[in-house]
Amino acid sequence: MKDSQETVLVTGGSGYLAIECITQLLRQGYRIKTTVRTEDKQKTVLQALEASNIEDYSHVSFVKADLTFDEGWDEAVKDCDYVLHVASPFPAGNPKDENELIIPARDGALRVLRAAREASVKRVVLTSSFAAVGYSRSIQNHVFTEEDWTDTSAPIAAYIKSKTVAEKAAWNFIAEEGGVLELTVINPVGIFGPFTAGNFSASVEVVIQGILSGTVSESPDFTMGVVDVRDVADLHIIAMKHPDANNQRFIATSDGSAMSFYDVAQLMKTERPHLAQHVAITNATAPQYYVSISNRKAKEILGWTVRSKEEAILASIDSLGN
Repeated sequence: MKDSQETVLVTGGSGYLAIECITQLLRQGYRIKTTVRTEDKQKTVLQALEASNIEDYSHVSFVKADLTFDEGWDEAVKDCDYVLHVASPFPAGNPKDENELIIPARDGALRVLRAAREASVKRVVLTSSFAAVGYSRSIQNHVFTEEDWTDTSAPIAAYIKSKTVAEKAAWNFIAEEGGVLELTVINPVGIFGPFTAGNFSASVEVVIQGILSGTVSESPDFTMGVVDVRDVADLHIIAMKHPDANNQRFIATSDGSAMSFYDVAQLMKTERPHLAQHVAITNATAPQYYVSISNRKAKEILGWTVRSKEEAILASIDSLGN
């Protein structure tokens, strides 16, 4: 492992994607700073790194910081060359007041960007979401690309609106106040893949756990893009330094069509039958339309390669089964 003199801040270090980013950065020799809200979150990071066979933690340091407060962010970005702003609130359910999600997501992103600008950070890579891309129009006969934006005036869930508002606020900040600070945005679809120490994404919880346990018994008229957490982290790190990534957004999704819950259930039954005894989804009613999402930009500009959606789903299933 080559020892880099460059330091990267990864926000929200105990999150599923953040831990994968930290793991890959450590293996590439970077020095890491990461923010956590509590001492327990710090323990979560260390346990996950240990489970990922990272034996040397000497290049990892922790800073206590919360997206809803100013304290800690100046210390977090100090002496950092790059920032991966991965942290963002994700709700257990739809809040009564959408501002409970929108304000922390927007203001948190702006806190990180202001601190990064003042600390002369080279580039911030912001984790947005396909939620900020794909809720602007009918999915029929349309391939979603980075040119698409979710319409915040449409009747959409608070989380979807929060991701859109936060990303737009970030781009406006760069245009109006960013100075020489560079920004790249990654827009992942549903993140799956392997995990350690019980630390997984909301997508894994809702889709994989829900189907395997039998809690989810019907396939909704809904399809989702799928991407492996390892590939999303890889895309963040490529985008962090690639000269052509500045001032660009990149959708992170696997090749091919999206998947319905029924498709996932069938994959479970076919490929992991010993784990699928409680799968209750049996209806073969396919959604009327499957959302179509392009990953062409990341592949062509950044040379990004991506695992199949089946590999991502099966890796999640295997992690739950262990």
